Amino acid sequence: MEKKKILVCDDSIDILDMTSMILDDDFEVITQSNSTELIGQALIEQPDLMLIDLWMPFLPGDQLTRTIRLTPDIAHIPIIIFSAAVEGKQMAKEAGAQDFIAKPFDIDILYEKIRLTLRFTTD
Repeated sequence: MEKKKILVCDDSIDILDMTSMILDDDFEVITQSNSTELIGQALIEQPDLMLIDLWMPFLPGDQLTRTIRLTPDIAHIPIIIFSAAVEGKQMAKEAGAQDFIAKPFDIDILYEKIRLTLRFTTD
């Protein structure tokens, strides 16, 4: 069975490394630290899900999500925004993300939200 592809965008290399190590057994993980390159990479990679940090330099996660939702070839891809921001859950919902994960996150919660999101978008 082919692994589902997850594109993770965060400006923290530590977060990218950690999420890759956590998810790599069950998913194909692609990472991006530059938010301005995410949309181009998503168009090429066509991931099954994107995990996007809310607070990034240049282009924040909520603006990225809004732009993705307006980009026909990737608008369908589910997005989970993650952040330590208190208002992050509301911002993620308003931007069009399927879900939100508060940082620091529990590994089990991360897995559960990814699995639920993928299940509801692929059934």
